[in-house]
Amino acid sequence: MSAADGGAAALLIAGLGTGGTDVMYEDDLTDNSIPDIQKITKKNNILPLWGNTQTMNLNALVLENIIQCTYYKNYLAETTGFQQLTEEIYYSVKHLEPWERGTRKTQGMTGMCGGVRGVGAGGVVSTAFCLLYKLFTIRLSRKQLVSMINNSDSPYIRGIGFMYIRFCQPPQDLWAWMEPYLDDEEQIDPRSGGGDVMVMAQVVKMMLTKLDWYGTLFPRIPVPIQKEIELKFREKAKLDYQREHGDREGDYERHRSRSRSRDRLRERSKDRDRDRDRERSRERDRERDRDRTRGRSRERRRDSRGRSREKSTARSSYASDKKRKHGGNRYKCKHHLRHHHCRKHKEYCPAKAKKACQEKLEKNTKS
Repeated sequence: MSAADGGAAALLIAGLGTGGTDVMYEDDLTDNSIPDIQKITKKNNILPLWGNTQTMNLNALVLENIIQCTYYKNYLAETTGFQQLTEEIYYSVKHLEPWERGTRKTQGMTGMCGGVRGVGAGGVVSTAFCLLYKLFTIRLSRKQLVSMINNSDSPYIRGIGFMYIRFCQPPQDLWAWMEPYLDDEEQIDPRSGGGDVMVMAQVVKMMLTKLDWYGTLFPRIPVPIQKEIELKFREKAKLDYQREHGDREGDYERHRSRSRSRDRLRERSKDRDRDRDRERSRERDRERDRDRTRGRSRERRRDSRGRSREKSTARSSYASDKKRKHGGNRYKCKHHLRHHHCRKHKEYCPAKAKKACQEKLEKNTKS
């Protein structure tokens, strides 16, 4: 038996059938065909409220437009019965957005103020949100809320029931309320003007995982509870995968492991490419440095050779000048080579050398 069938069974036992009169309360806590949170007893029929008990945690601008709306002030003020309100939803509600199509004044609403909770330009508030707030003011009981989310006449009655749960029920109860409907295939179009058809399961999942709802925001779910919900979604995905493929228990994990391995291989390949590019860049830098060093070495060698040639030329010119000054190669006696420092050398050798030079000159002139 599905969750919707179980909820319908609870309503029949509770006496909220077509007539809507209270006959008796369902009190069989061992009945597994009905979700625990939908089991109705005399003690739990009054629903708890979470957050602001005056505003229903609605956007301040949306709430102000609801209270000032002619439809809410004039028509819904006289409607106080639950049955009348559900009939009004059946006949009047065509979408679940907070604003009627084309009435939201968003011109100039840019930057950080556009779409932020509590900041907006307003417009004509939708019938759905007027009725949602009216249901909040009459304080729905548990069996009334169960009848809405299991209604078979209109998906919009169910949608408003789920929005009521999301806006004002305790966050720790959200999964228990909505989990039985995560495979619900009934179609609904929440967008004003149409064009966004989805199954009820998608609507429920959006309410559990996203804050934004067509231009307004749901109350924020505390982080620990949000993490629990995400973990339960992963566990459900694992079970669905196993059920679909009919494989052993570890196949899903192996599938995820292969996927992670492929991701790691891709990451390693990217890392190798980055390392290779980095190494090539370093090699190019080293090559440029070597070229610069070689160029400087060549320049230093050229400069050194030039200086050596200059020194050699200077020495050669000095030697030739010296030769010219003394008339060619000077005469040096053997004693001069060995004892140039002694007194005999200083007195005798210069005279002898001078005489030898004169003889050589005379000889040259004669020849």
